Amino acid sequence: MNKDEIKKCGDELFEAMVARTTVAPLTERYADITIEDAYYISLQMLARRVEAGEKVIGKKIGVTSKPVMDMLGVFQPDFGFLTDKMVYASGEMPISQELLQPRAEGEIAFRLKADLIGPGVTNADVLAATELVMPCFEVVDSRIKDWKIKIQDTVADNASCGLFVANESAGVDPRDIDLATCGMVVEKNGATLSTGAGAAALGSPVNCVAWLANTLGQFDIPLKAGEIILSGSLVPLEPVTAGDVMNVRVGGMGNCEVRFT
Repeated sequence: MNKDEIKKCGDELFEAMVARTTVAPLTERYADITIEDAYYISLQMLARRVEAGEKVIGKKIGVTSKPVMDMLGVFQPDFGFLTDKMVYASGEMPISQELLQPRAEGEIAFRLKADLIGPGVTNADVLAATELVMPCFEVVDSRIKDWKIKIQDTVADNASCGLFVANESAGVDPRDIDLATCGMVVEKNGATLSTGAGAAALGSPVNCVAWLANTLGQFDIPLKAGEIILSGSLVPLEPVTAGDVMNVRVGGMGNCEVRFT
């Protein structure tokens, strides 16, 4: 793709987000689109968000577990940026006002205390750079019509970022728990919905953060001290609507609850 096409697609996705509309899959319109093209489209979309007053506060990796890969038909991780407009405190989240096609997923979020700059980042580097890990809900959304996405579509669309909530008060030092074996239980409206374990996300959420640091390092993008990093879902995505209440509990941590409005 040329620079004009990349800018056009980034602007189109930003404008669709603002207008709360969807667009046809980019992969259906640009047969030669690459993951690198998609990344630069996402940067144009992000630039428009920053111009509108948003601030980058972290990054995310998505499509890390087999159930999510099977659900979306995307079979490798994606990555994107988090802004201050996406984060909500544990409590209520106005998905009916903000999102188009929301799906909630239980995750473990990392709060960094030191930069991680790839390539060459190891799991030991991730643990040393992490201040705490905490239970989190990410509510993904897609500007692509009917979630008909390939990897290029979701990377271009900022990894299908929507909104998220993380309970920092339930956070712990990552060296105090085994992030590969810790269990997760997700409840919806008081009933158990799904269960998972840290190993569901590329073998461990720590692997996910290392992968993200090394992947973004190819584009000279660091993971920065103070940022929140969403490490990917351990359970299947769940469509949500206003009125739903979801709770996620992670072994060795606390819980995170959110009511959707």
